[in-house]
Amino acid sequence: MMDIKAFSEQVTENLGKVIVGKQQSIELIVIGLLCQGHVLIEDVPGVGKTMLARSLARSLDCAFNRIQFTPDMLPSDVTGVSIYNQQKNKFEFRPGPVIGQIVLADEINRATPKTQAALLEAMEERQVTVDGVTHILPKPFMVMATQNPIEYEGTFPLPEAQLDRFLLRLRLGYPSMSDEIRVLGDQQIQHPLETLQPVVKTKDILQVTEDVRHIYISPAVKRYIVELTTRTRQSEDVYLGASPRGSLALARAGQARAAMLGRDHVLPDDIQALAGPVLAHRIIVSPAARLRDLSSERIVKEAIHATSVPGGEFASEPARKKSK
Repeated sequence: MMDIKAFSEQVTENLGKVIVGKQQSIELIVIGLLCQGHVLIEDVPGVGKTMLARSLARSLDCAFNRIQFTPDMLPSDVTGVSIYNQQKNKFEFRPGPVIGQIVLADEINRATPKTQAALLEAMEERQVTVDGVTHILPKPFMVMATQNPIEYEGTFPLPEAQLDRFLLRLRLGYPSMSDEIRVLGDQQIQHPLETLQPVVKTKDILQVTEDVRHIYISPAVKRYIVELTTRTRQSEDVYLGASPRGSLALARAGQARAAMLGRDHVLPDDIQALAGPVLAHRIIVSPAARLRDLSSERIVKEAIHATSVPGGEFASEPARKKSK
């Protein structure tokens, strides 16, 4: 098994050269990479959303494509199109930008829902179908989408089905005064992104994503995960709760966090730390709760407080015997 902790530290350190003072956000991005899950970065313009995605692409030895979403985009602008070749007397497929390894969907909520839906098959099934022909996407495949808050001019809300396909959502927020002063100094002559070099290879990414799946999750922790997601569905303030896909995502993210910290098993602490980023964007708050300014993040926090934390031993039986 590859050293996942060392792998994560390499990528985290490289991203930290560009993204200053956002260690927690960087760690969430690396968790998304270890799970081969898609990440939604939501925040106001100018805080480094696109830069974070580009920095990850530079840190990896992978093919990188960028899609700049606009209101006039068509689904074929994302997936690709078949064009008739008169010389060869046949149709040829021109792949769209979604056919890559690390795909940046920039300002995804500026496109219409029809165009956003073009990503659904790619994100869930790792393939695109154009004119009845299915094209398998390369491995690894990861969509990093950025979006501005829906209150901003010219934005469309993402469909629930698409939100559910993102492993986690994160927000960067404004930097502290000291961090912002450091950014001014770092970018005075040259942007750090221009000198950023890859630190891991594609084969390493594929190996660690496979190894993460073998991190042990005890039955008690699995039950804890399901109880948390179930509680989000039972809340009176929720119109639509977290789906079973949310439970799977929380379990996989917990495995990645445990591996990043050098453990071979998942603890309830991992689940609590990731419940907000993994579950909050899957929850639709009821209209009455929105009038009270109740957010989905608050509902997840209440579910964590209301769910009893399991006790006992969380390591696997062979690991316990080995430790003795």
